[in-house]
Amino acid sequence: MLLEVRDLHVHYQKVAALKGVSLQVPSGGIVTIIGANGAGKSTTLRSISGLARASRGEIHFDGERIDNLPAEKIVARGIAHVPEGRRIFPDLTVEENLRIGAFLRADKAKIESDIEDIFHRFPRLKERRTQWARTLSGGEQQMVAIGRALMSGPKLLLLDEPSMGLSPVMVQEMASIVSGIAERGVPVVLVEQNAGLALKLASYAYVLEVGTVAVEGKAADLKTNDHVRRAYLGA
Repeated sequence: MLLEVRDLHVHYQKVAALKGVSLQVPSGGIVTIIGANGAGKSTTLRSISGLARASRGEIHFDGERIDNLPAEKIVARGIAHVPEGRRIFPDLTVEENLRIGAFLRADKAKIESDIEDIFHRFPRLKERRTQWARTLSGGEQQMVAIGRALMSGPKLLLLDEPSMGLSPVMVQEMASIVSGIAERGVPVVLVEQNAGLALKLASYAYVLEVGTVAVEGKAADLKTNDHVRRAYLGA
């Protein structure tokens, strides 16, 4: 397994956000984490990327324990995190935002090649490469956030609510983007409020409820699980 989270506990002061979460991510495809607001989905991603510290448990990535490392060293080992709300730099251009994603890299020729690859994947960003990021639509800003993460050359991409606030048409485009990333060899851990979309994209799924894994299994199987259908799919 590329990523293993073992019995992870995280507290915010005295409040337990995660209560023994364990999950695995293989070296290919999409694994999704679904659940209600406050279930611990974002905290799980923040713990993996080093933005939240575990009070107990372990995280292993590519054969190495990483839960004791600072966030920048976790990025350097190959984990890129696109947080909820995009968090781009509004007063920098599209291209400047993308280049920030490569700040730990020294391979200048490959950086230039990867910039052009991002513009090939996202033609709208190429059209707006010199535009201030704050002038972009929500969907375009999400493309910038994902492109910036890909510029770090990740072995694993963590995506937190990429469809949030987007139009139905843009949601479908974002789904295609996420699938394309996995198809090109970068595995994805997807946190997504739209459970139907998440289960459609993923091969394996975890359902978090109040900080614990309530259900897990193949995404196709969870689509027909009675609890998942009632609680998350509107059945």
